[in-house]
Amino acid sequence: MMDLIGSALVLLGAIFHFSAGLGMLRMPDVYTRMQAGTKATTLGNTLVLAGLAIYHPGWGFKLLIIAYFVLMTNPVSSHALARAAHSIRIPMAGNTGIDALRDAQQKAGSGI
Repeated sequence: MMDLIGSALVLLGAIFHFSAGLGMLRMPDVYTRMQAGTKATTLGNTLVLAGLAIYHPGWGFKLLIIAYFVLMTNPVSSHALARAAHSIRIPMAGNTGIDALRDAQQKAGSGI
C-alpha cells in the first residue's frame, strides 16, 4: 500500500514537472515563464521527494533537508532573476496591463 502512495506522489510530481516544461514553452515572456517554471517545479520536486521518502523511510531526514532547501531557494532565486530582468528592461508581453514594480519605482522617485 505504501508503495502505491509513493508511486502516486512521484507520478504527480512528474506531472507537475511536465506542466512546468509546457509553461516554459507556451508562456509569452520571461516573467510568466519564470513564474510557471518556479511554481510547478517547486511543487513537483516536493512531491517527488515525498514519494521517495515513502519508498525509502531511512532517507526521510535527508529528503526533508533537500525539500527545505528547494522550498527556500527556488522562489528566492526566481524573484532575483525577475528583478534582474526587469532592471535591464526586458519587455513584458504586449497584453500585460500593469507593471506594478515600474509604477512603485516611479512613485518613489517622484517623492510622492
